[in-house]
Amino acid sequence: MTYTGSVLVEACIDTAVSAGRALAGGAGRLELCDNLVEGGTTPSPGMLAVVRERSPVPIHAMIRPRGGDFLYSGDEIPVMLADIAAAERLRADGVVFGALTEDGQVDRELIARLIDAARPMTVVFHRAFDLARDPLEALDALIELEVDRVLTSGLAPTAEEGIPVIRELVRRAEGRIVILAGGGITERNAARIVRESGVRELHLRASKAEASPMRFKRPGVSIGKAYESGEYLRVETDSERIRAVVDAVSGEQ
Repeated sequence: MTYTGSVLVEACIDTAVSAGRALAGGAGRLELCDNLVEGGTTPSPGMLAVVRERSPVPIHAMIRPRGGDFLYSGDEIPVMLADIAAAERLRADGVVFGALTEDGQVDRELIARLIDAARPMTVVFHRAFDLARDPLEALDALIELEVDRVLTSGLAPTAEEGIPVIRELVRRAEGRIVILAGGGITERNAARIVRESGVRELHLRASKAEASPMRFKRPGVSIGKAYESGEYLRVETDSERIRAVVDAVSGEQ
């Protein structure tokens, strides 16, 4: 089903190929990410530059320095600020980020700092919103901070399941912030979500798996690792393990 008129379809993409296909399908905006298996992280400058050159529609770049939770340390904030500056330099129309306190509230101080760095680009608060303690409190905070839109599934596994909450968010927003529905949206449920929630913007991946064109395939070797899902699990380098390896090989010639 193709949506026209006042409903905008935003495609979430992570490759130049997907960008071209999303545009061919009629997407009205692109959200460009990397690492979608973890919900999206910051895309490379090269990816953004190429997609920007080819896209006639607005592009919003994800600003997320890692997977896992949305509680950021002092080491990560300079990375986010540098990525925002790079997105502006590469002519992104908007940036997408989110941050929570350890108690599950919107991190007002950090979000205000990121917004200040991002303007005049559009600012979107991503699905960290769906992990906030109180969605109405979080929405009010984002309105006060003058965030342009918030991406949400209505605190549910999918936007279809979250229709009642999304509808309440649309009502409470009163046009002060755009509610962008996302999470499990397909051609089968998109019209229902629009009709029953009142949103006028949809965010979706719309992906399909394709076999690699590689003819030679090395058996028994996998470059990637099994993905362990979880927004409350971080995977970081362990300095003790690095030191143990350094010590183990220090006497080798």
